[in-house]
Amino acid sequence: MHRSCRYTLLASSLLLPFSALAQPAGDLPLMPWPQQVELAQPQGKLVLDHRLAINVQGDDLGDAQARWRDRLAMQTGWTLSPQGEKNGAATIDIIIKHQVAAQPLPDSDESYRITVTPQGATLNANTRFGALRGMETLLQLVQTDGENTFIPLVSITDVPRFPWRGVLLDSARHFLPLEDILRQLDGMSAAKLNVFHWHLTDDQGWRFASERYPKLQQLASDGHFYSREQMQQVVAYATARGIRVVPEIDLPGHASTIAVAYPELLSAPGPYQMERRWGVHKPTLDPANDQVYQFVDGIIGELTAIFPDPYLHIGGDEVDATQWKESKAIQAFMQQNQLADTHALQAFFNQKLEKILEKHQRRMVGWDEIYHPTLPRTIVIQSWQGPDSLGASAQDGYQGILSTGFYLDQPQSTAYHYRNEILPQPLGLDTGVQTGERAQSWQFTMPRLKGSPVEGSFTLIEGKQGWRGFIDFNGKSRRAVQNIEWRTPQQVTFRIDTWMGDTRPVFTLQQDQLSGYTLVGNVRYPTTGNKLAAIPAGKMPVVPDEQHQANILGGEAAFWAENIRAPILDLKLWPRTFAVAERLWSAKDVTDENNMYQRLAAVDAWSVVSVGLQQHAETAREFTRLANSVDITPLQILAEAVEPAQYYTRHHLKFKAGNYHQFEPLNRFADALPPESRAVRSLDNQVALLLQDRNHQAAAQAIRDRLQNWQRNSAPVKKVIAANVVMKDLAPVAQDVSALADLGLMLLEHYQQNKPLTQAEAEQAQQQLDAAAQLRDEVVIAAVYPLERLLRSIAVQ
Repeated sequence: MHRSCRYTLLASSLLLPFSALAQPAGDLPLMPWPQQVELAQPQGKLVLDHRLAINVQGDDLGDAQARWRDRLAMQTGWTLSPQGEKNGAATIDIIIKHQVAAQPLPDSDESYRITVTPQGATLNANTRFGALRGMETLLQLVQTDGENTFIPLVSITDVPRFPWRGVLLDSARHFLPLEDILRQLDGMSAAKLNVFHWHLTDDQGWRFASERYPKLQQLASDGHFYSREQMQQVVAYATARGIRVVPEIDLPGHASTIAVAYPELLSAPGPYQMERRWGVHKPTLDPANDQVYQFVDGIIGELTAIFPDPYLHIGGDEVDATQWKESKAIQAFMQQNQLADTHALQAFFNQKLEKILEKHQRRMVGWDEIYHPTLPRTIVIQSWQGPDSLGASAQDGYQGILSTGFYLDQPQSTAYHYRNEILPQPLGLDTGVQTGERAQSWQFTMPRLKGSPVEGSFTLIEGKQGWRGFIDFNGKSRRAVQNIEWRTPQQVTFRIDTWMGDTRPVFTLQQDQLSGYTLVGNVRYPTTGNKLAAIPAGKMPVVPDEQHQANILGGEAAFWAENIRAPILDLKLWPRTFAVAERLWSAKDVTDENNMYQRLAAVDAWSVVSVGLQQHAETAREFTRLANSVDITPLQILAEAVEPAQYYTRHHLKFKAGNYHQFEPLNRFADALPPESRAVRSLDNQVALLLQDRNHQAAAQAIRDRLQNWQRNSAPVKKVIAANVVMKDLAPVAQDVSALADLGLMLLEHYQQNKPLTQAEAEQAQQQLDAAAQLRDEVVIAAVYPLERLLRSIAVQ
């Protein structure tokens, strides 16, 4: 049967095997894509009207029924008839098999089945949690076309691939008001995410109102903290949506706020002041001080009275051991307890912390740094260090969750996050050089704006099937590279997803010297190097065996708040978090990026109307502020061509300028932009279509229309920029966008008419593109790359 009519995954029960056949995602506006989807008949519909009723049996879902009715009213614009009227209209029947406690748990059953016929829709679930997940699917299926409002006749069987699917929100660095957090919980529920990881303390702010230690919020919060009642409200709101809340209190490092309030607990004497700078700082709790454990016991006791989840996150990352090393008392304590180094000292601290958690009937979650053989295998390790760290701890019997590749505080393409497989993968590449094959290896150094350079080597092998290759970053395991392309006999490019983002080197290899740049996300980092005499030794990826892969519970999107303030929270988080949710929920082989973007566009609109997310409203509000006017069209058009600098480039720029702190204004044009430009992606797709078929008139016209719109915007946007001092550094960017539109139209004409460029014209065009690609005012003109692709396709005489 045609793909648009049938998408099925073979399964014998509601709980589907994940080793089953491929599950290609279809055209329905669903995200995450379910495990099994089957359209009963093409164009078949359950037609809806204002008399639609929702019936629930088997459990009490509280106000969920009323919420769903409200959302249907928002999606349709109808005033729904009162629930319970016998009017013969279509119904949605929700049938729950087992009544369970409302509190979601790590092993809650979230499976469900949906059957839609011309008479109505039936949602069967084993528990309330499956009903909550299934109803989001039904709400996504409600559509209006040129004839009516309807749900397609469909059968769906669904269950998540991973049980732990979370989002971390950082309330410590920039405070997030309660209403903003509750709205994110609505978004999480819509995306079938089930863990809210709440980062409540860090060096720049203590956000948890403690009754036993009130100086924490009195002295170390700037007056921004959550009361006990507010935190209980968050828990209740999340629980009603089937979401667990895991609080995080950072211990023993990231402790500057504790230092301000209770300096006697620190490893060096005070006094301390509030920390305003971002980064890793020295204040660290004293593991040799019994009062520290009394303090921790008291804080955990307060938390467990508010947060019922069986897990509690203790941070444990980025401990600066300076104070421990400089303290004679702590050094003596380490000798007395036979602790060889500061890692062993932190493990000692965590052992005592784990006992306190056990007393309070809680299990420990912490970052990679807590991994130590002295800790019990009941803990969960959250990995920011990557698949090798996650794989090693899983193989050693520790449960873990992945966050590397899901750092949503970094502007990255949605596709980058979408490609981020949860389970560690083998190299999948023959690294040996066979008879008749030729290999070359190169060392490279890529300086960054902050921190040490990124260094390593890569090897390219030419065989009968073409080119293959791998890269060895220093300190990382070997990874295969993709899309190897020789642009000239001396210039090569390839792609690799790294911890930094979508990474695309463009290297000139000539006379044993390497030059060029590495495109990290959308930012060019100059890179140099030299040829190696032999293929270097490398470290193979750490891949746990099948039995131990089960220790990997899922993942979390991390949303740190150095560059985030509440008014742009939704803008930076949505809609791409739906793609992360799909990676955690859907079958492993649901990977088609074009299909993902198609569905993401539909879900983006749905999330605004049905869920109430504000990503588009926030952009409009920020543009209104920048334009000093409700006429924001010039900025909207400029934004089509431009993206915020990706990876941590913006953080590093602020660091270099001495502005890496809490009071740096987040009010630039870059702050108002989504992480990637949908218009540039569309332009790139149109260029690809044109390169496949020179006579593709629709693609050519779409390119022409876009570029001419950028041309016409030159004068209006110049005027808007000149009227606001915040945008003064944006003026040359806008000027370059206009010039690139001129260049693009010239290139389009040459390509369509098959007119070659002179060598001088081609070189001048490339120089213009290279100049326009530079980083300015924390943004990049992403439109450079589709135009560069067009340039490379034109013959040069």
